[in-house]
Parts: sequence; C-alpha cells; structure tokens
Amino acid sequence: MKRKKKPHDEHISEGWLIPYADLLTLLLALFIVLFASSNVDAVKLKAMSQSFSSVFNGGSGMITNSSLSSSQEEEDSKKTDARTKAQSYEIAELEKIKEEANDYIKKQKLEKDIKVEVTNEGLVFTIRDRALFSPAQADVKGDAIQIAQGMSTLLVKAGQRQIQVSGHTDNIPINTAQYPSNWELSAERAISFMRALQRNPQLAPKRFTVSGYGEYQPISSNQTERGRSQNRRVEVLIRPLIDIKAQNVLEDQNATP
Repeated sequence: MKRKKKPHDEHISEGWLIPYADLLTLLLALFIVLFASSNVDAVKLKAMSQSFSSVFNGGSGMITNSSLSSSQEEEDSKKTDARTKAQSYEIAELEKIKEEANDYIKKQKLEKDIKVEVTNEGLVFTIRDRALFSPAQADVKGDAIQIAQGMSTLLVKAGQRQIQVSGHTDNIPINTAQYPSNWELSAERAISFMRALQRNPQLAPKRFTVSGYGEYQPISSNQTERGRSQNRRVEVLIRPLIDIKAQNVLEDQNATP
C-alpha cells in the first residue's frame, strides 16, 4: 500500500527570496546615497541618480562602482591635462625671460657676476655682491644702478608675477654700529636693491617681497675665499603663476636614461 506524503515532505517555495534580495539592494542604495551626499560630490551624485533610474525602471537591480569610477577618472584626467598644459606654458614664459636676460648679461659683459636659471621655485637671478655693493655696505653703488635698471626692464616682462628679493652673506661675522650681524646686512642689501629696481615706475611695489637670510643658505663652501665670494649675493626670484615643481620633476624623470 502506497504511503501518503505528509505536508512537511512537500518542497518549500523560495519565492520569498526575490523581494528579500530587492530589499537588500534598496538598503544598500540608500547607504550609498547617504555617503555620497555627505561628501557633496556632484559627479558621484549624478552617477548615483543614473544608477537609481536603472534600478527603479526594471534594470539589473545592482549598483556598481563602474559608472562612478569612470566619471571620476575622466574628471581627474581633464584636470591633470589642464594643469600640465598650464605648467608647460608657465615654464615656456619663464624661459623666454631667461633668454632675454642672458642676452642682456652677455651685452653688458656681466657673465662673471650674474647668473639666471629656471628652478623649481621660478626664474632666479643670482647677483654677486661685488657687482652691487662695497665691502660690508648695503647701499647700491653708483655704477650698479645701471644693472638695476636693466634688470627692472626684464622684470616688467614678468607681468603680474610676484618678485622676491633676498640677501645672502658668507659666514664671517660682522659687528658694526650699522649692522650688528649678517642678518641685518643681508636684509638691508635686499631692501636697497629692491628700491633700486622700483625706480622703474612700471614695477608695482605690491609685487615685491624682501628677505634676509644671512649666512644660512650658502650655495658653496665657506671654507674658501672663492666659496665665500659666491655666497655673498642677492637673488631676485620671479615666482610662477602656477606651481611648476611637478612639471620639472616629470621632465627630469623623462630625461633620465
């Protein structure tokens, strides 16, 4: 005689899993929206809105990071390209001024006293103290006024870029009534040369800053007279309109074999 199947032997329906899975999907979507909203990222919110439209219009019911990632990567790529172009343009502009400066230096036969180069900080003029000042003095001497005039014409070509004038000394102490230490001497020399540059009415004073570093930023050894002579200097820095450090680093890496 065939045994009758008991009710509990029958297969239990799994239809309840479908609404349960949809509920979990909606909860996940809610948490993602709250997170994206808290960061106020317009790109992410737009991508999220598109994902929700897909969910509620009978899409796959699953939200992935692909649309978010692609949108963010595209935005980042555009920003990187724009910044790289701006950095390249800025370097090119500074190089133009450098070329004109080298022409001026050559015509005036100042190669031994003035050097100009583009660095990670901007375009730097390095002027040895002997070209501008008498020993242990900060007043720009008579014939050096012509150097200031020539340089001021080059600085006008820098447009609205900021200009920093800094004074530097060697490590031999100075102790006079006028200059108690190398700090005062270096600062006064920077101010004195800045004022000589500003005789050009086309240079707005608001573009300038001055600083005195004393003996604490040497570019050569203070153990020899030649090194000390190189350390006694005034630097004029034309600051770029945009940070060029990253671009210079990239170019250096590409130039490395």
